Amino acid sequence: MVHIDVILEEYDRPENEQFYKLICMHTTVHSTSYDNIKMRISSRFNGVGWLHEQHMPTVNITKLSSCFRYKIEVAGKSLPSLTNLDKGRYGVIVFENLDKYLHMDKWNRELLDKYCREYSVGVIGFVSPSEETLVAAQLRGFPLFVHTNLRLRDASLNPASPVLRLTRAGETAWGALPGDDWAVFQHNHSTYEPIEWAQRNSQDYPSDSGGQVHLPLTTVLQDHGQLDGIKRILFGSNLHFWLHRLLFLDALSYLSHGQLSLSLERMILVDIDDIFVGEKGTRLRPDDVRALIATQKIIASMVPGFRFNLGFSGKYHHHGTHEENLGDDFLLQNVHEFTWFSHMWKHQQPHLYDNITLLISEMQLNHAFAEDHNIPTNSGYSISPHHSGVYPAHEILYEAWQKVWNIKVTSTEEYPHLRPARLRRGFIHRNIMVLPRQTCGLFTHTMYIDRYPGGRDKLDESIQGGELFQTIVYNPINIFMTHMSNYGSDRLALYTFQSVIKFLQCWTNLKLASAPPIQLAEMYFRLHPEEVDPVWGNPCDDPRHRKIWSKSKNCDSLPKFLVIGPQKTGTTALYTFLSMHSSIASNVPSPDSFEEIQFFNGKNYYRGLDWYMDFFPMDTNASTIRYMFEKSATYFDGEMVPKRAHALLPHAKIVTILISPAKRAYSWYQHQRAHSDAIANNYSFYQVITAADTAPKALRDLRNRCLNPGKYAQYLERWLSYYTAQQLHIIDGEQLRLNPVDVMNDLQRFLKIQPAFDYSNHLRYDIKKGFYCQIVNEKRNKCLGKSKGRQYPPMDERSAKLLQRYYLSHNTALVKLMKKLGARPIPQWLKDDLSTGT
Repeated sequence: MVHIDVILEEYDRPENEQFYKLICMHTTVHSTSYDNIKMRISSRFNGVGWLHEQHMPTVNITKLSSCFRYKIEVAGKSLPSLTNLDKGRYGVIVFENLDKYLHMDKWNRELLDKYCREYSVGVIGFVSPSEETLVAAQLRGFPLFVHTNLRLRDASLNPASPVLRLTRAGETAWGALPGDDWAVFQHNHSTYEPIEWAQRNSQDYPSDSGGQVHLPLTTVLQDHGQLDGIKRILFGSNLHFWLHRLLFLDALSYLSHGQLSLSLERMILVDIDDIFVGEKGTRLRPDDVRALIATQKIIASMVPGFRFNLGFSGKYHHHGTHEENLGDDFLLQNVHEFTWFSHMWKHQQPHLYDNITLLISEMQLNHAFAEDHNIPTNSGYSISPHHSGVYPAHEILYEAWQKVWNIKVTSTEEYPHLRPARLRRGFIHRNIMVLPRQTCGLFTHTMYIDRYPGGRDKLDESIQGGELFQTIVYNPINIFMTHMSNYGSDRLALYTFQSVIKFLQCWTNLKLASAPPIQLAEMYFRLHPEEVDPVWGNPCDDPRHRKIWSKSKNCDSLPKFLVIGPQKTGTTALYTFLSMHSSIASNVPSPDSFEEIQFFNGKNYYRGLDWYMDFFPMDTNASTIRYMFEKSATYFDGEMVPKRAHALLPHAKIVTILISPAKRAYSWYQHQRAHSDAIANNYSFYQVITAADTAPKALRDLRNRCLNPGKYAQYLERWLSYYTAQQLHIIDGEQLRLNPVDVMNDLQRFLKIQPAFDYSNHLRYDIKKGFYCQIVNEKRNKCLGKSKGRQYPPMDERSAKLLQRYYLSHNTALVKLMKKLGARPIPQWLKDDLSTGT
């Protein structure tokens, strides 16, 4: 299963047009316009169909984190295809506006109902707020009546409802329910069964003089499908009410026959940072430590294995008042009661260190303090103060952690960003597992309830169905950050965690437990294997990241554009021409791959951002900032390259060179022969490009490297899913060879580089080489090496015809794409390939 977050958020475009963003499988998908889009269907096989109404306030759909497979489709007036090879594509259909379901045109409604019956697919619908108040209005086509725009209070659940799974009945959510636009359902048929009830607001509907007690009103209703064979669950209000978020998860599970279900197991670890760190008056006293131990025992009775996890900085031991120093001593006398992890010795931020020896020595001081005071040193877990150096990754921190503490796990709230919290993820770097860390609403200065922002009511709101409660509901593994100061004074952390765990037990069937960090990390990456590989973002795009990034790093040195290939199209020539420009510079050469770093598409990516940036040193003596670029011809068809490149270089421009894909394939084959590739020298070109999938792996690999990069449209579409058309520049490789001056002038205009470089005075056609070279003087040219411009036999006719047929559909797609992009005239080689191939 794949972890996802689902949220619909509303944005205003400059022309005040509303559009929506659906976050799914860590990817953002934007609709282009909602003028002709009536619904958004999101699913995979047995996934969720989400029908989104254009003008519905998006606040009705809030964060729902789960382990559902999820895919996005955008439909027009008609339904999308509901089946694929006689298999149903959707397991649950969700209507944000029930009215749109009730008033679908006859054809679409009959089609949808037929699908739901044949594939046992259920429907979830939400009554949408409306200015018009309905009183006992019949829902179209159903023996069901609705009363809208009510204010309600005191919600409770039907303990006999078969829908309830995660949600637990038996309690009442006392008090006014959010909003004044609730709908309630009235029914007189056995197909309907209430799931949730509420009471009328007593201020709006006072009881009569006889003390009449009003019957509960149905606010969430189950349709068992006895009338038409379709099971439905209808909500009388949106997901503003916390209990509806639980019921929605249960509705998905019930209607999908358990296929869209969350595990009921939840792991909780509470870190207490900054032990021994803090000003006088903010630290722990002996009574605070006793309360910590006592509360830990209470929580452990509800959460098996629970122990507070204490992070210490030994330098500040005994830096408090007399009573607080006694608190330090009492804490150390009870070392065995807790689990422990290391901070930095003086609570320093590791990103401020550029010398690993000094960083190691500081860690060793904390390690020695731990040994002197019998604090365990084998937890394999550490937290960096302010999460400094974890992400953005400061490489020497990871190295020092492993050498001194044998660290295997850390956690941070900064990956990929602090906000929004729902998108925090994990990754593994240098064999250290980095877990997402959650906040609980308590910070270093949060010590007194009367100073809590919003007061006790605000804190209780988070606990009782709010942000803290939801965090645990939605996340299988929760590591919470707290601070030593939260456990002194009013001991807000003790109140917070004991209360939220009790509330979870009252309202959910979740099975809470705790475990050491290494065990949690192993569980996390078993659940989310897709998060193992990091995605390095640009530290300068996030002010928080900039503050915890090495001062020696500068984003100005990152490339402003990428030359992405593909191979054998003229990228080396382009690199040479660009290097002539006084305002353009590239990376220093790689000892392994010469001018190409090949960072985004191979093992080099796991070396980290620091490794990449070392290829782009800042020239402090330069009078002007040079326009940096990188050329790696293997980027073009690399599966992960566009995503990774965009994460780090979202504003970069992308330059690609295209030639006839058949010519490119043959050139690659000849290139491999010239470099003594055994397969290329033992097989003819025709044998290579016609190799079967049962052929030896080396032969299949050569076949794929010959053929696959030439599927230009396919790979350009992948790049365009991350970069805009305005960021992409396509060079005709034949024109680069025949008329490089005009090509380079066009490229300069695209890159907006000033002052422009006059290539007509620096390039000259070399008769011997057969291509343009750099002018050295009147009689001498500087040309590319012997391997460039190599002459080889023409391609055999049989191979040429096969490739023309092979690339026909791909070349046709390329023409359509170039027209869509409004690119320059279609290259002549492309016209020739298409005319010959038809």
